[in-house]
This record gives sequence, structure tokens and C-alpha cells, in this order.
Amino acid sequence: MRGLMVRLAVAAVALGLLAGCGSKQFETYYDQPVPVQMARGWHVVGVDVAVPDSLTVSEAHEYEPPADIVWREDPIGDRRPQVAKILTTAISQGAKGLKGPRAVRLVAVTREFHAMTFEAESLNLAGVGVHNVRFSLAVQDAKTGAVLYGPVEIDATFPAMTGPDMIAARLKGETQRSQIIAHVSATVSGWLGTGPDMRMGFVRIGR
Repeated sequence: MRGLMVRLAVAAVALGLLAGCGSKQFETYYDQPVPVQMARGWHVVGVDVAVPDSLTVSEAHEYEPPADIVWREDPIGDRRPQVAKILTTAISQGAKGLKGPRAVRLVAVTREFHAMTFEAESLNLAGVGVHNVRFSLAVQDAKTGAVLYGPVEIDATFPAMTGPDMIAARLKGETQRSQIIAHVSATVSGWLGTGPDMRMGFVRIGR
């Protein structure tokens, strides 16, 4: 009983801290998809992801650290190359549907990569948790470097799993990494016109 009361107290404090920000509107969004006839002429031969030094990083054991980059599933170290690797994988997967004759490179600049801390992931609270992932994306001719499209700002933010839902997902082999890669990949595919349009809005307690 004492353990239950402690857990309930911790959850109440956490909810109070998170709810201080209140529920907010979030979205997966980009202005317009690439014109279909243009995208059909491309195939992607490389993806370059920059993570600017100007982005702030937090390793704080908090529910919502105030930083641009929050990432926990890799060993502690330089988070920028870790984030770059995740986004490179996701964007590459999202561009696989392009089979056109012109070789292009996708060039991304990270704006924010704020995943859930393990403290926040552990909460069993409805309506809490967001993975904030934002970046710009441009299409360049692979031979000349000429910009063919963009850069376009892409917001691939989506609801995060917490509590028992995330425990069940992890037991099935899912991780924050796999979920982020899947959503960013689907968002890029929708932007390129090779998959469903993932744009949506949602209300959540989060950063």
C-alpha cells in the first residue's frame, strides 16, 4: 500500500509539473507536398543531415527538459551524431518510393529533436507525452548541387507512448527510436507523394 501511495504521489507531482504548461496543440505538418510530376522524376542517392551546434542539449533527469535535443536510448555522449543517424535512416526510408531517372540528394537541417525522457515515459497518465521532431528539407541535384525544391520546414511531431502502452510496445520490440523512425519516414513519404499524407493535429500535454 505504501508503494502504491508513493507512486500515486509521484504521478501527481509529475502531472502537476507537466500540466503547468497545459494541453497544447501539436501537429505533423508541412505546407504542401512536392508536386507529383516533379517527385516522380527523382531517385535519392544520398541523405545529408545537419544538427547545428546552436541547438541546446539536455541530459537532465526531468519530465520536460527545456532543450532542443533530448535523447536517451543511446549511450551518453555527443547527441548530435546520434540524432543525425536517426534522421538519416528515417528520411532515407521515406524516400525509397522514388524511382525516377534524376539522381538527387535530400539535405536536412535539424530544428528540434526532443524525444521523451525515461522519467516521462514511465508515467501512466492519459494525454501526456510528445516526440517533438522538426527539420527543414531540400532536394538537390546529385551532380551539380543545384537546389531543385525547398528547403521546406517539416514538423514530424507526434504523440508519444507512456506507461503500460510503452511497456507493451517495448515487449513487442518497439522503441522510441523505431517509433520516431517510422513516423518521420511516413511523413517524408507523404511529403514526396509516395505515401499517405500524414499531416494531422492533436492536443497533448507536452513541451
